[in-house]
Amino acid sequence: MVGKVYIVGAGPGRKDLLTLRAYELIKKADVILHDELIGEVADLLKESKAEVINVGKRSGRHRKSQEEINEMLVEFAWKGKIVVRLKGGDPCVFGRGGEEAEYLAKHGIPFEFVPGISSAIAVPEAVGIPVTHRRYDPALVFITGRESRERLNWKALAELNATIVVLMGVGKIPDMSEKLIENGKDSETPVAVIEKGFSDEQRVLITKLGELAETAERENIEAPAVIVIGGVVELYSILSEFCRDDEEL
Repeated sequence: MVGKVYIVGAGPGRKDLLTLRAYELIKKADVILHDELIGEVADLLKESKAEVINVGKRSGRHRKSQEEINEMLVEFAWKGKIVVRLKGGDPCVFGRGGEEAEYLAKHGIPFEFVPGISSAIAVPEAVGIPVTHRRYDPALVFITGRESRERLNWKALAELNATIVVLMGVGKIPDMSEKLIENGKDSETPVAVIEKGFSDEQRVLITKLGELAETAERENIEAPAVIVIGGVVELYSILSEFCRDDEEL
């Protein structure tokens, strides 16, 4: 009897921000294949009866290739296993959840998406930057720093009246900021870089688009980081003092 694969979002890394559905599946699973960036959710895996396999990929260091991960999912499912594919944030927001689901479908494997809170929204919120606000841009765009130079329409993006949230973009900061300004984005546009969100090493840097590359180099910004480009960043100076994380509640 064929098993089933659950493509699960682990959220931004806090255990108490994991969905109830995700928590139940972690306890129920026979096998868990997890990404690197799942934060303290990794502690919950120790409580699971499942076989736990780290298949995480980080900036050029891959424990398993995407092809190997796809094959493992199919192999375990054909053995009748309940498989949890655990990904940071939401599995379908630049998480390759869609590609894995496509592979499973082609091989006749039933699957289910289990949404998670995306770091694209949660990390800025946690420091006092709401990604939408009626006083600012009426649109919100998520982009990935990977492959962005070749595939993005930079002119359209620069001209769009939208807040831009960048994931996996630390290594592309100089190129990205240059492209936006070249195509008409105001160099004075506020920018926030939230480095290592929801961790003890979390750091927030506020700058302008025209100074972003210099700031990134001077401050030695490291991945993972969420970059927010737009007027909503101005709210950080108003909200951050009172936006507190009461973990004891």
